[in-house]
Amino acid sequence: MAPDFIFMLTRRDRTIADAHARLKDVFAEGVKHVGFKDVGLPIAELRRIADAVHAAGLALYLEVVSLDAASEVASAEIALQLGAHVLMGGTHPQAVLPVVRGTPIRYYPFAGRVSGHPSVLHGTIDEIVESARRLVETEGVHGLDLLAYRFAGDAPALIAQVCRAVSKPVVVAGSIDRAARLASVASGGAAAFTVGTAVLDGVFPTGQGLRDQLAFVVAAVSSMGQL
Repeated sequence: MAPDFIFMLTRRDRTIADAHARLKDVFAEGVKHVGFKDVGLPIAELRRIADAVHAAGLALYLEVVSLDAASEVASAEIALQLGAHVLMGGTHPQAVLPVVRGTPIRYYPFAGRVSGHPSVLHGTIDEIVESARRLVETEGVHGLDLLAYRFAGDAPALIAQVCRAVSKPVVVAGSIDRAARLASVASGGAAAFTVGTAVLDGVFPTGQGLRDQLAFVVAAVSSMGQL
């Protein structure tokens, strides 16, 4: 089965200023999953984007950038206010879980040791796999956010090993900016992946407009489903 494509209205881990204006192109290209970060725009503007995504019947994702517990709790509360379907990221599940437990939101924290902005994933493959195993055993954790291409080692091997080690969905996020990386997400068994900066910067081998770039990734995903 092909992974889901989550288009992030973000550049270098910040929600873009004209995110709402970009939605018309996102909707036109048949993207079914849309997300943004909790930094870059005020809450009122994030709510306007979220309302438009909901009205279009699409799945909404909020990815946490903050790495301290208090900020992550605040982000979880924002995700609930916005009606996000999935809260991704963050490194303090024990702080966030009391906020999201018993709500419809699905929670996918970061696997491994993450720091910085843009976020970087540290450690060995074995250490990250062990972190992933521990997280998915935690009640209220529905899946994982894996920064495979923010990792200094063998990203395809990391994706494959984490996906084999856990029974819950893995979303590969960050720096997926070429066809080979799209393919590694599919072959590794990830449930979904995010792309933001690469599409907005026009890096894929097609027209540089947003619609052309989105169409390229959507077509790539479709071909994965036929393998």
